[in-house]
Amino acid sequence: MESLVPVPVVLPLLAAALKLAIGGRLRRTQAFISVGTLAVVLAVSLALLVAADRQGPLVTNAGGWPAPFGISLVADRLATVMLTVSSAVTLCVMVFSQAQAYADQEQAAPLAIFHPAYLIMSAGVSDAFLTGDLFNLFVAFEMLLSGSYVLLTFGGTESRVRAGATYAVVALVSSMLFLVAIAVTYGATGTVSMAQLAERFTPLPGSVRLLVELTLLLVFVVKAAVFPMSGWLPDSYPTAPAPATALFAGLLTKVGVYSIIRLEALLFPGGPVGGLLMWAALATMLLGVLGAAAQTDIKRMLSFTLVSHIGYMVFGVALFSIGGMAGAVLYTVHHITVQTSLFLVAGMIERRTGTTSVDRLGGLLGLAPLISVLFFVPAMNLAGIPPMSGFLGKLALVRAGVADGSPMALTLVAGGLVTSLLTLYAVAMTWNRAFWRTPPPDVAGAGTVLEGEESPEDEEGSEEAGGSGEHGGPGETHGSGEPRGPGEPGAGRARGTEGITGREIVTSVRMPPPMIGATAALVALGLSYTVLAGPLSAFTVRTAAELLARRPYISAVLGSGR
Repeated sequence: MESLVPVPVVLPLLAAALKLAIGGRLRRTQAFISVGTLAVVLAVSLALLVAADRQGPLVTNAGGWPAPFGISLVADRLATVMLTVSSAVTLCVMVFSQAQAYADQEQAAPLAIFHPAYLIMSAGVSDAFLTGDLFNLFVAFEMLLSGSYVLLTFGGTESRVRAGATYAVVALVSSMLFLVAIAVTYGATGTVSMAQLAERFTPLPGSVRLLVELTLLLVFVVKAAVFPMSGWLPDSYPTAPAPATALFAGLLTKVGVYSIIRLEALLFPGGPVGGLLMWAALATMLLGVLGAAAQTDIKRMLSFTLVSHIGYMVFGVALFSIGGMAGAVLYTVHHITVQTSLFLVAGMIERRTGTTSVDRLGGLLGLAPLISVLFFVPAMNLAGIPPMSGFLGKLALVRAGVADGSPMALTLVAGGLVTSLLTLYAVAMTWNRAFWRTPPPDVAGAGTVLEGEESPEDEEGSEEAGGSGEHGGPGETHGSGEPRGPGEPGAGRARGTEGITGREIVTSVRMPPPMIGATAALVALGLSYTVLAGPLSAFTVRTAAELLARRPYISAVLGSGR
């Protein structure tokens, strides 16, 4: 079984190389390669999850070099559950993106560029979860950066490039800090193997340990978008194509959360920064959800709730108890699935109506009942309505906080409850305005042309064609001179909505079945956590116990004699 450990990293890289070699040709073959690769990765991840739970951590040494001289890939319970959920999410989002590209007639560019970048990012996520080497974790982050930057700026529109520049600057600064931390770590301990670091950090002077811990924590806090390092996220994610936004929301911040869990549990158990993490968790929850409650755009609202709910995960880590760690793992698994599905639904809303601004939406429950259901279920799950998995994760964290009993832990419990109520308020307001109220008169009908960002030449061409305005309206006519109806093709234009490549697309009443199927699969996966609440909770407790014990991980990597 150890031979399967590198597959989630190596297979997507090989598939990406093959797709780059093929280019934009053989569209069906390329689609099969992408979906088939991610399906195999999901199957392997499930096999590793079962094996790690039954046998303990599985270890593979790259190139046959034993640790600490080589790079170890370690599949323990935490790594495999994160790997399995992330594999399911990447597969569903890939199916969604292919359906969107085919529906928008954007086949060539996504296959030639979007999908290889997507596969590279998927490999980076897998590598981050599996690596047992601090420097290789840096490499995994760089793989994530290269792939995600391409996805974020895909199409080259002004808004995407501007958001991508912010994202890239933040990522590069955190990467430089990561290199500094690695250099300090190696200078102090002579190794970057995480298992060996767990042993060598203990006898170091407290000031050196604190310096390394704070530097590494700062890096991972930026990646996870924990306050005060979370300001970049709400401005970066909403501009990307819908599949990329969904993937970023579900996975990229969770790689940072995973790194924080690994850092605090394996390298610095019971370190002095627990109180600092508690304050950061409280601020992240409350400030994020207050931002969400103030938004009038669905994507931005979801981006702020994404930031807010990262605080729940940091809350569990800061408690540094089996209950707290188990709650953090359970909530992370839940949040990956639910947040991804909500962003995919937001993409379908934009495709149906031309906007995600609730000021311009209304009546979606009657116009698009299936989309409405697909939004309502994960939205209630995110808000923590019993007996959904969001409620179960928050309940586990509340119980752990009450069991801790310290004033700060009880303050976090209160903050978590307030955050949950405000999350319910934010999603309920979105539901009321976008789905229940009477549609505004200017809501886009089916067949409306949705534009990306026109060049000045395009705008001049539109004016010369005799249109009365860039948004259409009463003066816009057919070629025969008769005015267009509000539901007819080309009846109006809605700026700011783009396909995967940033080209104009057309609204549609009927979503491509694979888009609906992929989103529904993620919604169903989120609901399955409720059905499997008992086994899943027991698994997260075993995961937390293994994390805090540390010895199973160290012995698996360095040998049973350590």
